[in-house]
Amino acid sequence: MIAVADTRFITSSVAVARRPVALVDLRDIMVFAVLFPGQGSQMKGMGADLFDRYPGLTRFACDLLGYDLVALCQDNPASRLSRTEYTQPALYTVNALRMFERVHREERGADFLLGHSLGEYNALLTAGAFDFETGLKLVKKRGELMAAASGGGMTAVMDVPEIRLLEMFREDGIEGIDLAGFNTPTQVVIAGTTVELQAAHAALEHRKVRFAPLDVSAPFHSRYMAPAREEFERHLRQFTFSEPSVPVIANVTGRPYEQGSIVQMLCDQLVEPVRWVDSIRHLLAIDGLMECEEIGGRALLRMVDRIRDDFAPDQPSDARN
Repeated sequence: MIAVADTRFITSSVAVARRPVALVDLRDIMVFAVLFPGQGSQMKGMGADLFDRYPGLTRFACDLLGYDLVALCQDNPASRLSRTEYTQPALYTVNALRMFERVHREERGADFLLGHSLGEYNALLTAGAFDFETGLKLVKKRGELMAAASGGGMTAVMDVPEIRLLEMFREDGIEGIDLAGFNTPTQVVIAGTTVELQAAHAALEHRKVRFAPLDVSAPFHSRYMAPAREEFERHLRQFTFSEPSVPVIANVTGRPYEQGSIVQMLCDQLVEPVRWVDSIRHLLAIDGLMECEEIGGRALLRMVDRIRDDFAPDQPSDARN
């Protein structure tokens, strides 16, 4: 076992510095972004190569969470890893350890950081907005609140522009569906109550539109998360945050966090759609040759490729519902 001295990360943030640019022509430097995946990227066995390298952080996380995180990730007892209250802390911890490994290897620093939904917490951790302990407390509460929500779900819809999608629902008198995520120019995620989603599925089937219900227990990133948002805001107000040392792109706006906006953005993220397309287009507008690295996978990179293929600098932002 390699016992890396890791306990300093518990109450200190990663704060990955940007690449030094002194004596270098900025026009010759390609923008480099690091991406963090969210819920749905978890898998049995994740973190197996990391827990022994970070025994202090691993023990700390287990104690704070009140259960054996290593056993959860390696054995997935009773399929708990797919349950939101377990998924979010586990994925946050494993992604944090992956990033700490990257820091130890002194790999290329990021110009921008961004994460998909839950992944935004790892982006903020990496940018020094809070430490590992604070982030774990936040995602633990977030996971509990989101797991407590019920009575609905989410569906990915393919190959229909969001404006046309909303028109279709209006034509059929469906009013309770929200646009919950813009993953690529050809994939939009919708959310709603069980009854509203059933009506939406019928409308899509009638028009021969491809769709895929997601394996989630509630309509996340929609109006239906408003009660969870209120309680989460009370929780967030207990903590102090630092300004990110590296620009972090917010899911809510598709733009970098503004000064003093962390509590607002993390609260709004629960009820607003994930604007992944806008986020990537913002970076492509800065540098069309932007390079990306995803922590722990390639699903987000595939989304980036689809967005890049469709990119034009004067494209409008995603529809606001």
